[in-house]
Amino acid sequence: MLLPSPWRADFPAIAALQRQDQTYLDSAATTQKPQALLDALTHYYANGAANVHRAQHLPGAHATQAFEDSRNKVGQWLNSGDSGQIVFTHGATSALNLLAYGLEHTFSQGDQIVVSALEHHANLLPWQQLALRRGLELVVLPLDSQGLIDLEAAAGLIGPRTRLVALSQLSNVLGAWQPLPALLAMARQHGALSVVDGAQGVVHGRHDLQALDCDFYVFSSHKLYGPDGLGVLHGRHDALQRLRHWQFGGEMVQDADYHAARFRPAPLGFEAGTPPIASVIGLGASLDYLATLDQSAVHTHEAALHAHLLQGLQVRKGIRLLGAPQVALASFVVEGVHNADLAHLLTDQGIAVRAGHHCAMPLLKRLGLPGAIRVSLGLYNDSADLERFFEALDQALDLLR
Repeated sequence: MLLPSPWRADFPAIAALQRQDQTYLDSAATTQKPQALLDALTHYYANGAANVHRAQHLPGAHATQAFEDSRNKVGQWLNSGDSGQIVFTHGATSALNLLAYGLEHTFSQGDQIVVSALEHHANLLPWQQLALRRGLELVVLPLDSQGLIDLEAAAGLIGPRTRLVALSQLSNVLGAWQPLPALLAMARQHGALSVVDGAQGVVHGRHDLQALDCDFYVFSSHKLYGPDGLGVLHGRHDALQRLRHWQFGGEMVQDADYHAARFRPAPLGFEAGTPPIASVIGLGASLDYLATLDQSAVHTHEAALHAHLLQGLQVRKGIRLLGAPQVALASFVVEGVHNADLAHLLTDQGIAVRAGHHCAMPLLKRLGLPGAIRVSLGLYNDSADLERFFEALDQALDLLR
């Protein structure tokens, strides 16, 4: 099966990695970057960097314009309806911590926070620690045999004491789209706020946030072919108004004296200090690039590659897939083989995959596993990458079994 990627040449790092005899299959951790992003970063730094929202000089005006243009581009990409609902943070983890601290005052002892059993640490630990600080009950929704949140169980666990429901859109371990519409409807029925971790989901398809109708949506730039050190928090206006400021300084101040201060509303009120200016501008360039692609062609290519990956794993004896992956990735274990040993031999052969608990340690514990191997795909991958992986996998398993 020949599945070339028509976009491979747009990512210079892929050619560089090939020259190093490396096959990159770890895009769920972070993606390689398009030339359009590299050009945007070079242009910004080579033509006069400046801080935003404060200086009156020309470099400052140019930087502010480019920064706010990127905010508009993110809003358009998400169909948010209003770029004023887009807050830039220093990562998805930072955005989720912002929510946990910014909403803390809305909880009372005995209230419930609901998460699922598959959450990434970034969408578990902030809520876990908030529950411990405030004497709240943390409710964990179970999964079914396909790796989906069990809707029947969820209907019995999301109730009148539920104040917030925080769920991943697409599992970074199981590769399964979660049934968010039904779950978000349950949250709304009980007046609970909803938080969607879109770090994996935002990469695969355009998601209409007005249609999704969650209160908050979070993702990280570096997984969406953008720079690292940047996260995006989308919040509905009424939900953003419930947040208290949690970091202080810089341009988030509206007025201050020595003993009191007033702060700006969102979004600037939650962007204290110098923001990741170059990364924000770079994300805008990545979105411009992605917008030029035929989304149907991207979907078809990724789906065909994923099917090829699953088929190759399923025909090999002793391999157990975790859940029923639907897109982009597959996590697996091999009977009688430790994931770390297998990862070591794959690494020796130039195959870049991820091994371990994938920042979802409670999920792996629930599955009774010390870890797993994860293969994840980007739009620049092709069938030759997978054939190199399968060849290396067979050689490794011959040595380990």
